[in-house]
Amino acid sequence: MKLAILGAGSVGRAVAQLSEAHGHSVIALADSRNAIVDSRGVNVNEALEHKMNQIPLGDSSLEDVFECEYEVLIEATPTTLESAEPAFSHIKQALEADRHVVLANKGPVAERFEDLQVIADESKGDLRFEATVGGGIPIMSTIEDIGPRNIESVKGILNGTSNFILTRMAAKNLSYGHVLAEAQELGVAEADPTFDVGGIDTALKCVIIANVLSGGGFSLSDAKIEGIQHISNHALNLSDSYDLTIRLVGEVAQGEINVAPTLVSKMSDLSVGGTQNIIQIQTAHAGVLTLAGAGAGGGPTASAIFLDLQRLKRDYV
Repeated sequence: MKLAILGAGSVGRAVAQLSEAHGHSVIALADSRNAIVDSRGVNVNEALEHKMNQIPLGDSSLEDVFECEYEVLIEATPTTLESAEPAFSHIKQALEADRHVVLANKGPVAERFEDLQVIADESKGDLRFEATVGGGIPIMSTIEDIGPRNIESVKGILNGTSNFILTRMAAKNLSYGHVLAEAQELGVAEADPTFDVGGIDTALKCVIIANVLSGGGFSLSDAKIEGIQHISNHALNLSDSYDLTIRLVGEVAQGEINVAPTLVSKMSDLSVGGTQNIIQIQTAHAGVLTLAGAGAGGGPTASAIFLDLQRLKRDYV
């Protein structure tokens, strides 16, 4: 399929670099400043080398991207809240042109789900967003296959940065501040880690799940959120003495969204370590289904985008 990729961060780069191996052609690639468009296929490595050297990707504009003959828009720009712009407008323009859209951007489906559904329902294009929740773990497609009506609750660990910090604090008896600095040095945490350690990222993912299960009606303001910033070594040591540990758990159940540090048994599936993610889906008839894997990063998130592209190719080509 012919792809137009908006966003040249870790996810956009990974999708661009892996597209040919998955049988797709990148005919447009844009960052926040400019774009490169080539109907014969963009030279991805050259374009990304330009970006790395702070040279413009190309001499095209965002308007040129939307005017090219792409089949699928990959929206991988940074997540914004409330209005979810500019991503929402990008999606709207593509769907109104009857093109398919695949999202890695959480903002639009968390904050403006109903608006998106109205536009998607009137389009010949399809809207898919596997990559918005859980990185490479196929959470959205699993929920789709089971059927939202057959799911009673969903809970799990959905942020690798927070999980890395809690795991490292407990294993080495290190302070939150010390481990956060380590995580930032390793690239596991951002310079401003609030989005992750404050529970916002996990909450956005839970809001998306809640919207899918209920057909909409939720935004970030509906979530009860507590981060890990105030977790102490004393709390971790005390929980360890009872063979427990602390994890940042997000849960969607009975129309409520809760994100908070939670005591879990060390024998529990939820005690995954490092940057791993895990999700437990409580079904009405099949018990609990557990999915685990890499929940963040360019490669895992790109794999979720390619899963959506595979489904589009199956359904429309």
